[in-house]
Amino acid sequence: MRNLVIYILGAAALLAVLVFVAGGGLRRAEQTASAGVLLAEEREVDFGTVPMGNGTVTRRFSVQNIGAEPLLINNVYTSCMCTTAYVEDTAGKRYGVFGMPGHQARASANIAVGAGKRVFVDAVFDPAAHGPAGVGFAERSIYLETNAQKSPKVELRFTAIVTK
Repeated sequence: MRNLVIYILGAAALLAVLVFVAGGGLRRAEQTASAGVLLAEEREVDFGTVPMGNGTVTRRFSVQNIGAEPLLINNVYTSCMCTTAYVEDTAGKRYGVFGMPGHQARASANIAVGAGKRVFVDAVFDPAAHGPAGVGFAERSIYLETNAQKSPKVELRFTAIVTK
């Protein structure tokens, strides 16, 4: 009976370690801050007047690592469920769809950006997402969380006036 208890405790400990590693715990614990710096050429845009019935509108932001080291975009998320985002690297690889936390959207990104390299962030705004009551001024954001010391969080913003 004593050996059975030891085997069960050993198996539970092994399972806990496997869950930790599979969840990225070791990768996060070992991740160091980067001397990379993520800089957006344009951080805020105005969509102007956007009629609900015309569908979504999209804007592409260009973001560059102007630092001396590669950096990692760990998470990408938006401020509202009416906004989604995609990230594309210079090789054409597309990441996402990213959205508002808690609304079944991805946030974890793990996108490497080399020194001097850039990525493109596509902001997609759905003016009809809030229904007929969602008219008027809208201000939304997309957040990029990085491992960079000088730019740990980059905010890209847009505004719009939603009409029926």
